[in-house]
Amino acid sequence: MSTHDSEVHTISPELPAMFDGMKLAAVATVLYIIVRCLNLKSPTAPPDLTYQDTALNRFLLKSCPQLTKEYIPPLLWGKSGHLQTALYGKLGRVSSPHPSGVRKYLPMQDGATATFDLFEPVGDHRTGDDVTMVICPGIGNHSEKHYIRTFVDHAQKNGYRCAVLNHLGALPNIELTSPRMFTYGCTWEFAAMVGYIKRAYPQTQLMVVGFSLGGNIVCKFLGENRMNQERVLCCVSVCQGYSALRAQETFLQWDQFRRFYNFLMADNMKKIILSHRHSLFGGNPVKMIDLDLGRLYTATSLMQIDDSIMRKFHGHSSLKEYYEKESCVHYIHNVNVPLLLVNSADDPLVHDSLLTIPRTLAAKKPNVIFSLTLHGGHLGFFEGAVLFPQPLTWMDKVIVGYANAMCQWEKQKPPCQSGHLTESSCAEEKANCLNNNTKCQPSFKKDQDLITKEASRVKDAITLGSEKGGLFFQRAVSSEPKSLVAMTWQSVTEAFPSKSAGRMSASNSLK
Repeated sequence: MSTHDSEVHTISPELPAMFDGMKLAAVATVLYIIVRCLNLKSPTAPPDLTYQDTALNRFLLKSCPQLTKEYIPPLLWGKSGHLQTALYGKLGRVSSPHPSGVRKYLPMQDGATATFDLFEPVGDHRTGDDVTMVICPGIGNHSEKHYIRTFVDHAQKNGYRCAVLNHLGALPNIELTSPRMFTYGCTWEFAAMVGYIKRAYPQTQLMVVGFSLGGNIVCKFLGENRMNQERVLCCVSVCQGYSALRAQETFLQWDQFRRFYNFLMADNMKKIILSHRHSLFGGNPVKMIDLDLGRLYTATSLMQIDDSIMRKFHGHSSLKEYYEKESCVHYIHNVNVPLLLVNSADDPLVHDSLLTIPRTLAAKKPNVIFSLTLHGGHLGFFEGAVLFPQPLTWMDKVIVGYANAMCQWEKQKPPCQSGHLTESSCAEEKANCLNNNTKCQPSFKKDQDLITKEASRVKDAITLGSEKGGLFFQRAVSSEPKSLVAMTWQSVTEAFPSKSAGRMSASNSLK
């Protein structure tokens, strides 16, 4: 055997071992990247809750288990906020249903035409009440989006009527009737929809729901005028950013690929604006149109589009003014109805610094609960065993669960309106009734018995022509709850209209 052959035979056995080592290293590297990117080592946990320890909040957390139990996303990919967000963005939902609704058209004062879709409940509500969910979707979204259809179907089956706003200009087959489209915080169309529902269904109570940008709009709507909170049982906001002014800085950062998401959303906004270019720019001079469209074509971020196009719809002089006026952070502290704010810690669109806003609000206001999940991405919140997600998400379940709990609370609350209980005592009695699964009606019966008893005394006094009736009311005005005394006087006047007419001054003191 030659020397050359000998060398070949001594080297060749080492080559397979070297290649095996390289393969092993490559596989290990790929697995490491997968584990890191999919965040597989991240644990599952219940949502991190910030709230004040009140009777209402204790009852809501007890009655809505999704807020206190672990949220478990799909095992292989559900712990990645990017994949949750991407799946929501591309598919919306899996096996999305097709609820049947009626489209409504509302003319606005500036010539615009607001549209919303109305979906009637397909089953009775568990309390027997008439409750309507007024829903505001995310940026550029409408009632035909899969995540909206899935949620509406779930709400309908639980006995809720649903009204879903179609953002002005978002529907591809609906032309604009004025040179204006939806903006970050304009509440005009949502207010028109709510007003229609209140007029068309005078007995209904409202549940306000907002997703992403819609969460900003609904919180701003409730906070900018307290009359907007009339007949509203509660509000739920999911995955909003609270302050556009603070968010704009984070959207230019590459952390969590926010700059990339910013580019994608800007591209989508371009398509919406350009689809309505004739309605939006038709009345402007040619040079102005060319200037605005030129800036639009070259824009790579939402901020550039907002500065060149969006802020001008409402006459804002600067981008800063536009973001300040359109953000709910300046109005949300005026919201006094029960308010559930939901965000995800791995949402690539909402920076951690923005979450100090809802956390601080919930710590200061007793009507607010802030729920921060460990996973879920932006409007994802998919659930599932290993690979394939379920059609219904954690987000859908928690909103309807919270709404059901609020309806139960309102249905069984004790008669605090009688005035016999202080606000804190009333809340405690209400919680005891509900948490112990007992009826709260006996306390109302006690008030009715007291009214009957006192009314009988006054009737006797009036019949005898004495001054006891007047003395009773003088004492009652100073010591008894006004609502109880007013009801007593009403029962007296109904029985003795002629004899009590001269003593009407006593009842006037109650008003």
